[in-house]
Amino acid sequence: MQKLDTATVRVLVLGAHPDDAEYHAGGLIARHVDAGNVVKLVSVTDGGAGHHRLDRQALVAKRRLEAAEAGRRIGVEAYVTWDFPDGRLQPSLELRETIIAEIRRFRPDLVLTHRTCDYHPDHRAVGQAVQDASYMVTVPLVVPDVPHLKHDPVVAYMCDLFTKPCRLQADVIIDIEPQIDRIVEMLSAHECQVFDFLPYNHGHADQVPETVEDRLSWLKRWYLEVIEPRRTHFSDRVQELFGGEGARYIEAYEVSEYAAGITPDSMSHLFVGFRASD
Repeated sequence: MQKLDTATVRVLVLGAHPDDAEYHAGGLIARHVDAGNVVKLVSVTDGGAGHHRLDRQALVAKRRLEAAEAGRRIGVEAYVTWDFPDGRLQPSLELRETIIAEIRRFRPDLVLTHRTCDYHPDHRAVGQAVQDASYMVTVPLVVPDVPHLKHDPVVAYMCDLFTKPCRLQADVIIDIEPQIDRIVEMLSAHECQVFDFLPYNHGHADQVPETVEDRLSWLKRWYLEVIEPRRTHFSDRVQELFGGEGARYIEAYEVSEYAAGITPDSMSHLFVGFRASD
């Protein structure tokens, strides 16, 4: 692992879609922003599949604007939406090399992404491409037009509850209850998703309120209901770290074995205040 400058940590989130970063890692993102660290959010796909009325062209344009607004609300350096088509992503050589170039240019200390076992094929494709890129960022003749790194960054998988073929190993768990309102504020920027397509797709479009204030309250309730099972899923680790009744709302992360290793000292900087002994 590269020597970590504890004054400033650089974090790159590679999610498959606009809104994946904040949904899966919004609490940690907020912690890094508050600590004065540099965060960049990337949606690998253009987000152009997730709607029931808008066509792809209109949806892509809307989701780019919404992602940029979500980034502004949290204060990140950039929220970028790439051009790979939503719903059609493959862990191709083109995707791998694009990720290699991005990691080299941004030079992150920590990369967050999806696991390779996930319900969504786009999530799996991003996770596989990041895994394949992890070591290759140090190889000079791979993507030779972008200077290689001497050390690859730490890569961590964002929280999911899938169990087959294996569960996420909760190397890190953070209590995100203090960041809930900011996560919801970021999510609410993705209006065409959280107030339109996802309610339609999940069969509860009739429950979405009309006013902005009511929508925010509704979105917060929905988000908390969705993430509360994390505590039960990782109950042993939550009890180990927090004791007592444990933390109610959490994010869990698994450190990838395919990228740079991590030390107890660097853990508290990469995951902002986390201590394995907490």
